[in-house]
Amino acid sequence: MAETIPAGSTTDGAIQVGQPTDARVGVIASYDVADFPVPHGREEDWRFTPLERLRGLHDGTAEATGGLRVEVSAPEGVTVEAVDRTDPRLGKTGKPVDRVAAQAYSSFEKASVVSVAKETVLTEPVRISVHGEGGTAYGHQVVEVGAFAEAVVVIDHTGDATLAANVEYLIGDGAKLTVVSIQDWDDTAVHAAQHTALVGRDATFKSVVVTFGGDLVRLHPRVVYGAPGGEAELYGLYFTDNGQHQEHRLFIDHDTPHCRSNVAYKGALQGKDAHAVWIGDVLIRAAAEGTDTYELNRNLVLTDGARVDSVPNLEIETGEIVGAGHASATGRFEDEQLFYLMARGIPADEARRLVVRGFFAELVQQIGIPELEERLIAKIEAELEASVA
Repeated sequence: MAETIPAGSTTDGAIQVGQPTDARVGVIASYDVADFPVPHGREEDWRFTPLERLRGLHDGTAEATGGLRVEVSAPEGVTVEAVDRTDPRLGKTGKPVDRVAAQAYSSFEKASVVSVAKETVLTEPVRISVHGEGGTAYGHQVVEVGAFAEAVVVIDHTGDATLAANVEYLIGDGAKLTVVSIQDWDDTAVHAAQHTALVGRDATFKSVVVTFGGDLVRLHPRVVYGAPGGEAELYGLYFTDNGQHQEHRLFIDHDTPHCRSNVAYKGALQGKDAHAVWIGDVLIRAAAEGTDTYELNRNLVLTDGARVDSVPNLEIETGEIVGAGHASATGRFEDEQLFYLMARGIPADEARRLVVRGFFAELVQQIGIPELEERLIAKIEAELEASVA
């Protein structure tokens, strides 16, 4: 059975900032693919996406012919299971909200469930490696953290695949979960996924999404609150290169009193036909008194030929809030910054790396895993050295 839930609307434009619009545009939510019409690119949720590059994930023609190698490294106190779709934990965060997510839900064979027992405090991260081995695949991942437990989970995507997936995060009362999701695919990969977090009473959820590789990556992070006192921090960084399409569509549903959210995404673009899309939808419903929320998107265009569509949407249905706001800005690489550093004896290439590294630094530091932070900084610098003159 399908239902209608809120989502955001957007505005067109190359290298521009959209204007706030109504976040309650009706969107279907259903496990059944048949409840979703095949998108044609004129729909609000699909008009930025080059559908022909989805390789049939959106219209039912993509058969599961490929494979994924999923490996989980987990410390003591963590349970890893492969379950079928009858497991009651699947779908607990909510239903798929677009046709690709519904296709993924109806097509996976086994779901992976990673559970952290209540009151367990992990001293090292859970590492989930997802490696594409070619072809089309569908996946489903659940991360469940019990009450008052604390965990860090790293999900690392590599290799080549055409992948549609759903990822669910269940955060128990008083628990703390940090998830780092890395999209470091080969240049030929396609990845579309819905990520949904259900945040319990007085629980804390932090997400860091890092997107580098892939021909097309389209991620849909969502947050819903199960009880008052929940906090969600959503950070993201992306480096969109020549010909790549990277799209991040966020939705935070404040329907519960006294919850908080903070969003900060930053992207850098370079090369011909590099295209980044960021949609940030926040809805504060009438019942959500005491909400405190803010969302931010910043984009740095390093070369001509790149395009950014950045659209923050904020709707408030109650005046009894702590605070709410949003900001979005896109700018070109400033020659003045480069000149300032070069005037102090720093070579041009090194000066450019310093500017971009500084642009991303505060988000990289949110990861909190030194070796992973070093890897991502090295990746950013490798992208600059490979493509920017």
